[in-house]
Amino acid sequence: MSKDFYFDREDLNDFNNAILAEDSPEYWEKFMTYYGSVFEDGALTAREKKLIALAVASLIGCPYCVEAYTKACLSEGCDKDEMTEAVHAAAALRAGATLAQFVQGKKLADKLSF
Repeated sequence: MSKDFYFDREDLNDFNNAILAEDSPEYWEKFMTYYGSVFEDGALTAREKKLIALAVASLIGCPYCVEAYTKACLSEGCDKDEMTEAVHAAAALRAGATLAQFVQGKKLADKLSF
């Protein structure tokens, strides 16, 4: 059986259909309550939160989340420029954090160099 993706797209449907609730319904219910409330309007709009979620999903490399939040952003009226900018913000942060981590390595290399 060949797949069009390196992940099974149907798994996202299974997640949405609460397949994980089968073995621990109490945890699933608590998670879904939390998850749903996080994406409600608050200090940030639901739209802004979905852009953040898309950026984070891209950063952590979750194909299910990228698909879900791309669709969610589009349903909130986000355009491709907004989504791309959000993802670039996450990418820049990851790059900066990688470089910042090397400050320690550079200091050590400077100290140990002959």
